[in-house]
Amino acid sequence: MGLCGFGRLRSRWADSMASLLLLLFTGASLASTDEGPFVGVNIGTDLSDMPSPTQVVALLKAQNIHHVRLYDADRALLLALAGTGIKVTVSVPNDQLLGIGQSNATAANWVARNVVAHVPATNITAIAVGSEVLTTLPNAAPVLVSAMNFIHSALVAANLHSQIKVSSPHSSSIIIDSFPPSQAFFNRTWDPVMVPLLKFLQSTGSYLMLNVYPYYDYMQSNNVIPLDYALFRPLPPNKEAVDSNTLLHYTNVFDAVVDAAYFAMSDLNFTNVPIVVTESGWPSKGDSSERDANLDNANTYNSNLIKHVLNNTGTPKHPGVAVSTYIYELYNEDVRPGPVSEKNWGLFDSNGEPVYILHLTGAGTVLANDTTNQTFCVAKEGADKKMLQAALDWACGPGKVDCSPLLQGQACYEPDTVASHATYAFNSYYQQMSKSPGSCDFKGVASVTTTDPSHGSCVFPGSGGRNSSLVNGTVLAPSSNSTSSGCAGLYLYDTGSITGSMIVGVLLLALVFL
Repeated sequence: MGLCGFGRLRSRWADSMASLLLLLFTGASLASTDEGPFVGVNIGTDLSDMPSPTQVVALLKAQNIHHVRLYDADRALLLALAGTGIKVTVSVPNDQLLGIGQSNATAANWVARNVVAHVPATNITAIAVGSEVLTTLPNAAPVLVSAMNFIHSALVAANLHSQIKVSSPHSSSIIIDSFPPSQAFFNRTWDPVMVPLLKFLQSTGSYLMLNVYPYYDYMQSNNVIPLDYALFRPLPPNKEAVDSNTLLHYTNVFDAVVDAAYFAMSDLNFTNVPIVVTESGWPSKGDSSERDANLDNANTYNSNLIKHVLNNTGTPKHPGVAVSTYIYELYNEDVRPGPVSEKNWGLFDSNGEPVYILHLTGAGTVLANDTTNQTFCVAKEGADKKMLQAALDWACGPGKVDCSPLLQGQACYEPDTVASHATYAFNSYYQQMSKSPGSCDFKGVASVTTTDPSHGSCVFPGSGGRNSSLVNGTVLAPSSNSTSSGCAGLYLYDTGSITGSMIVGVLLLALVFL
C-alpha cells in the first residue's frame, strides 16, 4: 500500500457545514388505533430569534414532518398550520392548570378558544394537559385529573372527543426501580393521581404520555449504563441487559424505560393503555462536564431512535407494538436557562440550518431537503488525529482514491491540514462508491453532509456534477490486495525520515478500515 502522509490535524469544518436530516413519516403508533408508527417533533420557542410561524411551517413541510407537539396553543402558529394536514398536539401550560382544573367553565373556554376555533382547518389530534406535573408542579397534582376531565367534557360538547385525545406527559422519574422493568412501579406517593388518571386514559381510549431521556439516565448512572446501551448501538448478546424475572433481553435504555412504564401500569392493574413518548432526544453540545453531549452522539441517538420507531420493532414486552415518539426538539433554544446542553437539543438552528445530518439508511427514509441528491462525506470535527491519518492513508491507497489534487501546488493542497485533506479523500471514496451505505464512516471519523465542501479552485467530486465520475461500487470496494494509488512518497511533506517500522505501523492501522 502506498503511504500518503498528510500531516497536521486541525479540523475546521463548522457546525454550519452539517446538513440534514430527516423524513418523518405520517401514521400514528397507538396500539389502539389503525395508524402506523410515527416520529414527530416538539416545537420549543426559547429562541432569541424565533422563526415566524410561516417559516416554522415551511420547514416542517420541507422536511415532511407530519406530527408536531406545541407547548401551548399559540394562535399564530395554529393558523399557519391550517390546511397543512400536519397532526398537532396542543398543550395546556402548567401556569394555566390550576384555573382549568378548578373550573369546568374555564376549561370550556380554553377549548373553545384554542381548539374549536381552529378545527377542522388545523388538524389538532391531542391535548397535553400540563407537562411533568407530578415532578415539577406537585401542588397542581390534585387537580390534574379534574383538568383532564373538564377538557374532555368540553370536547364531548363540541363533538370532537373521538378525534382529539386528552392526556398528560410524565417524566420517567415517576417510575421507581425501573430495572429490571418487571419490578418497576410508580412512586406510591402519586397513586391517588395515577390510578384515576389511568382510568381516565382507559375509558377515553387515550394513551400514557411519557418523556424518555436515556441521556439523563446515562449521565446519572455513574458509568453503570454503557454509552452504547444508551445510544441504541448494537450490543453483543453477552452485553445485553436481561430481566431475570421475565428473561427478556434489552439492547437499549429506551425500551427498558418504556417497558418499565408498562409494568408499572400493570402493577396498578392497567394492561391496555398504550404509550406515546412525548419527548426524547440527545443534546449536540455540552459544557466540560457533559462531554457525551456532542454532535456524533446526538446524531447516533436520534438516527437510531427514528429507525427503531419506524421499523415498528416495539419493545421486548410488547414486540410489534409501536411506540411513536416526538423528538425533543425542532430548534436549538439559545435562551433556555441551565447548562450548555439545555440549549442544544434541536435538529435545526433558528435559521433553519440543520445541526447535523441524521443517518437514516435502512429506515425507509431519505434526506427530505436534498432534492439534488448532492451529499458529501467530510472529516468529523474533533476526530482523533491518528484515526484520521490512518483513514486518509487507506483512502489514498487501498481505497483507490486519486489523491493527486492534494499534492503541494495542486488545487486542493490548501488548507494544508490532515482534516482538510482527509475530507477530500473521504468524499472522493464516497462518490466513487455511489454514496452506498457505510461508505462514509471510516471507523467513525467521517460523516455525511449536504453542504458542498468545495473551496476556491478545489472542486470536490459530486459538486454539481463537476469532477465527479461515479463508478460501480463493487469495483472500488476495499480489498486487502489493493495496490498503491500511486501517491506514495510524493505526498510525504512532514520532515524527518520514515522508517520501515513506521510504515508497517501505518499499514497495520490502516487495515482496520478494510
